[in-house]
Amino acid sequence: MIVVTGAAGFIASCLVTRLNEANFNDIVVVDNFSIAKKENNLKGKKIREYVDRMEFFNWLEKNYEEVEFIFHLGARTDTTEFNKDVFDLLNLNYSKQMWNACCEYQIPLVYASSAATYGSGKLGYDDEEAMIPLLHPLNPYGDSKNDFDKWALEQTAKPFFWAGLKFFNVYGPNEYHKGRMASVVLHAFNQIKETGKLKLFRSHRPDFKDGEQMRDFIYVKDLVEVCYFLMQNRKNSGIYNLGSGKARTFLDLAFQTFQAMGREAEIDFVDTPADIRDTYQYFTEANMQKLRSIGYDKPFHTLEEGVQDYVKNYLLEGKYY
Repeated sequence: MIVVTGAAGFIASCLVTRLNEANFNDIVVVDNFSIAKKENNLKGKKIREYVDRMEFFNWLEKNYEEVEFIFHLGARTDTTEFNKDVFDLLNLNYSKQMWNACCEYQIPLVYASSAATYGSGKLGYDDEEAMIPLLHPLNPYGDSKNDFDKWALEQTAKPFFWAGLKFFNVYGPNEYHKGRMASVVLHAFNQIKETGKLKLFRSHRPDFKDGEQMRDFIYVKDLVEVCYFLMQNRKNSGIYNLGSGKARTFLDLAFQTFQAMGREAEIDFVDTPADIRDTYQYFTEANMQKLRSIGYDKPFHTLEEGVQDYVKNYLLEGKYY
């Protein structure tokens, strides 16, 4: 059995599809399944068992001998949430419990970290583990992810294989339920469909023109491919960046979305909301050398390829992956 937490969510549901495609059908999915807005993400997938996230460790105690691998992708991911207690419960302490269980039962573990750990990026975007204690995230979500990364590195007891993945700006199918936290591609698609126009955040820094803020956008199909690779190659434990390795502007993304929809580009700029303005990242770009050095050699989708696939094969069709 393979366990996937956060399984009804965006990235994890895509991973379940990738595992099914590789003929792994004994999937145990873990989540808060009372959130009905995510129910379509798991429709049609081959799943052995559904387990509520608060019942999972009791379930694992009874079934650990059958568990081959755990992907711990479940988390509270709202960067505008400032209640630290929520992140301590769902991100930090739950992940510690997962780590300790994997040590006790000798189960390999891949877990989701985040590029939010890098904060303003002043120290760069290199996934050297010696840098992790020096990082200063810009919000409680980033703090929770970095706190767990630091804790994991300090442990003397470790799963025999483990990897923490710092996800950069992920976009792709199955994020319909994410609301404000959905990717810019989905927001752009919805705005263009409704109004024919797109609003992008204005730059509030003189060194970046409007729309030329840059992010490392990674297509979700690339991300789950890396997860699959790590399951098949259980060595070289550690913390890894997971982005495309190439920063692109929001204007690049906008123009690709208009093009994929067959529309003429029409863009307006609006002020970045006050509640996120001070913590807004103007540039992110993953150094992907570490992952490449352990043998991952598949190319990543370019922004053009990823947006075209997402818009034409999923958003325009209303389909899930």
